[in-house]
Parts: sequence; structure tokens; C-alpha cells
Amino acid sequence: MQTRSDNQQKKIYDVNIDFDEASQLWKANKKSIGNGCYKYICLKYTKSGNKCKREAMHNCDYCNTHRLL
Repeated sequence: MQTRSDNQQKKIYDVNIDFDEASQLWKANKKSIGNGCYKYICLKYTKSGNKCKREAMHNCDYCNTHRLL
């Protein structure tokens, strides 16, 4: 009688993750509010070319000002 483990071969995967880069990219659209908590920020850029720093609306990628543009 063959079991499930007899049919499966163990595969070895090479895992190469840069956690510093992953963390930096994850935080790119968030603002720290302290104690390890974050809020999403607006994804638009201002006329001067800087990122908008307003809080994004719930279930939206933009702040109240930029969601209508």
C-alpha cells in the first residue's frame, strides 16, 4: 500500500528575500502613527512634485481632495 508521503518528493527551494527592501516598499504608501501602527496615505503628488501626505479615505487610494481629480 502506498501512502501519500511515498508519492510526494521533497523539494528544496532557494529563498532569497531582502527583508529591508521589502519593509521599505511596504511602508511606501503608509505613515507611521506610532506603536507599530500605520495609516495609508494619498498616492497623488502635489503641484510642487511632492507626495501628498494626507490620510487616504477608507477603501480609496486618495485623500478627500484628490479623489475627485
